[in-house]
Amino acid sequence: MEFKKALVNARHHIVFILGLITALGIAFSIETRQSDLVLGNITFEAPESIPLKQSRVLTAQEYQWANVAWKYFENNYQDNTGLVNSVDGYPSTTMWDTASYLMGLIAAEKLNVVPTDMFNIRMEKVLSTLARLPLVNGKLPNKAYNTQTLEMVDYENNPKQNGIGWSAIDIGRILVPMNILIWQYPQFNKQVNDVLTHWSVSDMLIDGYLFGARPSGNDNEMELVQEGRIGYEEYASKSLALMGRDVFNSMKYIDFLQMVDVYGIEIPTDKRDPAEFHAHNYVVSESYILDGIEFGADSVSQIFAHRVYEAQQRRYQETGIVTAVSEDNVDEAPYFVYNTVFSDGKTWNAISDDGKDQSHLKTLSTKAAFGWYALYDSDYTDLLIQEAGQLYSSKKGWYSGRYEIDGRTNKAITANTNGIVLESLAYIENGALLTIGE
Repeated sequence: MEFKKALVNARHHIVFILGLITALGIAFSIETRQSDLVLGNITFEAPESIPLKQSRVLTAQEYQWANVAWKYFENNYQDNTGLVNSVDGYPSTTMWDTASYLMGLIAAEKLNVVPTDMFNIRMEKVLSTLARLPLVNGKLPNKAYNTQTLEMVDYENNPKQNGIGWSAIDIGRILVPMNILIWQYPQFNKQVNDVLTHWSVSDMLIDGYLFGARPSGNDNEMELVQEGRIGYEEYASKSLALMGRDVFNSMKYIDFLQMVDVYGIEIPTDKRDPAEFHAHNYVVSESYILDGIEFGADSVSQIFAHRVYEAQQRRYQETGIVTAVSEDNVDEAPYFVYNTVFSDGKTWNAISDDGKDQSHLKTLSTKAAFGWYALYDSDYTDLLIQEAGQLYSSKKGWYSGRYEIDGRTNKAITANTNGIVLESLAYIENGALLTIGE
């Protein structure tokens, strides 16, 4: 009853936000037809058409691909907690990767890859766990957890009594499957309400912006840092907007938007200086793909996504390198690399989270290839899926990608890659996953 009452109370917030987005769309003259896109003092031509893929039943091969992806979640499931490992065989996870599991589970149910009774058992168990997690300062989920013990840990899976802080972007992502459950699987309303009651989401929102937390250096104290860059920031805010939260400033693109030319295509970048704001401004495929396959994209992100995609297609046309870039685990040190269209002032920059150059670890990203293939009907997305469609183990799931430098398979196997593969395939058959009615 309490949750239903909260939904009723939030209704006017949702209506207000939807109306505001519509008004902004009119004010900024944003259309997906022939009109220009105008944001603040930045104007560029919108594409005459975007080759969006029409929904259809999966082919036999695509259905097999979905079953390969689900194999990862079978292998890495922790029965005592209901969580799934972020990386194959490694008992740790983040909220982002847990969201990828939840979205993969929902996608697998929609595609009939898993039976309804298994879906219900798994979903109930993981929601029960999320409602009893130890929290940073008793407020919000830590950036990482041991999937077997539920201890808050650092990224090396070492226990940390008060954690290492929270990621507002990760939490925004895990609220996406929460929204889907609220609207499409009402049998879980109580469990979702228990999770949201346990977490203090308001503590990561200030003046309409998202704030993460990190250790301040003084005992166990945490300091708040504004979190999110263009693409990720808007994506993560949408789930919060649907829950009636004030995320106006983090959703509006304009304040820090800067267009950068990449192979003659103006792509959206974030002009906040990494040295000043302590965060890199990665332009990658993932946030735009997730916005499309989960929310259906808005009139701005649809155009931005297509430009990010076009830049990668143009790189292939100019260099012959099949390109689908995103952040990914890799199977050698430093084990996680951001392969970008643009970051920190450079095009096609590949860096680790400390900003060090990792150009030798540039990859064709499996999840990016699947995501673009799901969204767009084009010769280039057919090429992407042809190149990525063999990068799997039938016993373990999808590999993260293929290295550009020598064609080796990047044999890191993760929840995020396999979850996004499942989401992408579910989008092909069902359209945007967070859609109510027609």
